[in-house]
Amino acid sequence: MATAPKSAPKAEAADGAPTGKKKSKMKLIIIAVIVLLIAGGGAAFFLMGKKDEHGAKEVKHEAAKAPVFFTMDPFTVNLQQEGGDQYLQIAMTVQVADAKQVEEIKVYMPQVRSRVLLLLSAKKASEINTAEGKKLLAKEIVAQISMPFSTGGKPQEVNDVFFTSFVIQ
Repeated sequence: MATAPKSAPKAEAADGAPTGKKKSKMKLIIIAVIVLLIAGGGAAFFLMGKKDEHGAKEVKHEAAKAPVFFTMDPFTVNLQQEGGDQYLQIAMTVQVADAKQVEEIKVYMPQVRSRVLLLLSAKKASEINTAEGKKLLAKEIVAQISMPFSTGGKPQEVNDVFFTSFVIQ
């Protein structure tokens, strides 16, 4: 008589517990869940940002101020001679901190124009003909306009000078 083949006995670990694929799949699932929880928590912390003690988000965005510009009347000056008579005709717009600065500059406009005219008439055409020369001239004009108008006075808040016309002949 033939008997049916018996199934192979289940493998047991040294401690008598059955081993198999079920146990290794369970470990893998637990590790995957832990990794996802850690990653999700880190992402949530990053996206929520820091909060103050009241629980509200900190807002560090300040509304950008609109720039304040002031257009000056054109200047025409004779330049220092380099082999012939040359002149400079220039128009510029000045950027200041606020409208209060514009009003102060308007009050002292004769003094401002005098400072700028003296600066421009001391230049040679070769000094201001290049892009670098124009940038340096703009910085010098800012410095002249920024100087206090009276002894012990407060300096003006001039941010920049933009040339709107620049002709050397």
